[in-house]
Amino acid sequence: MYVRDAKNRDEAWLLDHIEAMGLDERSFRSRDYVIAVEEGSNTRAGFGRLRIHKTDDGEFVELTGIGVLESWRKQGVGAHVIERLVEKAGDADFDEVYCFTPTATYLTQFGFETLDDDEVPDALAERLDVVRGDSDGDVTPLRLAREAFVMPDRLRERFKVASEGQQTDEPAIEETAEDFGIDPDEVTYKYDTGR
Repeated sequence: MYVRDAKNRDEAWLLDHIEAMGLDERSFRSRDYVIAVEEGSNTRAGFGRLRIHKTDDGEFVELTGIGVLESWRKQGVGAHVIERLVEKAGDADFDEVYCFTPTATYLTQFGFETLDDDEVPDALAERLDVVRGDSDGDVTPLRLAREAFVMPDRLRERFKVASEGQQTDEPAIEETAEDFGIDPDEVTYKYDTGR
């Protein structure tokens, strides 16, 4: 597994999954996204966006639109998407990264700190209101001092061996001939022409 910058050819795939997951697609630009990819099959597993807000009070950067396909969850994919986004923020000379999310506890393990509403920069207060409006209001503002980012070892190890559907909570289903309406006592088999 690795995380790369999105390319123009990823646009349709990104838009399909952003819509399916109900994530924010305002001001969509594929170049703002990174995508987690499985090396062998080139299968895309997750994505996230680094959104820069240019205001009169300066520039601020927000992590948003982070999603992992269901068959890839619980394998460190989201963690590595976040790590790559934080690195990109650093490359763009941002020392702080913001995120507005209903899943604050997930992000605190990486060093994000929760903020009270009055601690959110005025330039981002409107953005916080928009995110809350999109998600029924249950959203926590968070901030990360970029150099405080930590990747838990367990997530790094999971990512190294991640594979599609590897750690689902559902038991494997063994299919039988009867599931397809076939009576195994009456059916003829491969190469049997019935003559």
